[in-house]
Amino acid sequence: MKPQRLGVNIDHVATLRNARGEDYPDPLLAATMAIAAGADGITMHLREDRRHIRDDDIRRVRATITAPLNFEMAATEEMLRIALEQRPHACCIVPEKRTEVTTEGGLDVRGQHDTLRPVVAALAKAGIRVSLFIDPDRAQLEASQSVGAAVVELHTGAYAHGEAGELDRLRQAAQLTTKLGLECHAGHGLTFDNVAPIAAIPEVVELNIGHFLIGQAVFDGLPAVVRHMKQLMHAARQP
Repeated sequence: MKPQRLGVNIDHVATLRNARGEDYPDPLLAATMAIAAGADGITMHLREDRRHIRDDDIRRVRATITAPLNFEMAATEEMLRIALEQRPHACCIVPEKRTEVTTEGGLDVRGQHDTLRPVVAALAKAGIRVSLFIDPDRAQLEASQSVGAAVVELHTGAYAHGEAGELDRLRQAAQLTTKLGLECHAGHGLTFDNVAPIAAIPEVVELNIGHFLIGQAVFDGLPAVVRHMKQLMHAARQP
């Protein structure tokens, strides 16, 4: 199998910074350190309430790093405008609610088809690769193809919480993803302990992992945890 890419989500470096209203720790420094340690890209979610990443973080990281930037966003006019201004390598459209602690599930692409289609088209026209964060569900996968997305990111949260049958569901969804002509990514809730079965799915070419890596970095340092996660991913894909 081909090597699998690791996108490191640095949102929670900003969460720690914002807890005290200081200028540190700096998400830009986290991005450069993660890339130096082997991360293949950086993911940042600019939420409507700016609870962690801020507009200036996006601008600074976009202007500095040469690795791909994956901009997670809700499908709103404000976020579309910012994405078109910043022109990241990719945009991953995610559901977003002010009351949630973190993303609670996949995007309802089927139910929001007519709303999402023009957003996807505008991003794609600007040369931005569009991903949709969805649950491993046939109807959502088919709707993702219909709205014109190039990529889907399968939500692994239920698997990470130990729900029965989720690994098989993810495997089947990954196979269908490639049959539909879409690139398959995965993420949410992945750790050193549970990443291997997801990394071993042949169709999954990229994992996006954030909260665990930033949390573990408190004890081991960010470069060490990025390197170890890459090692686990690589080992899982060996014959």
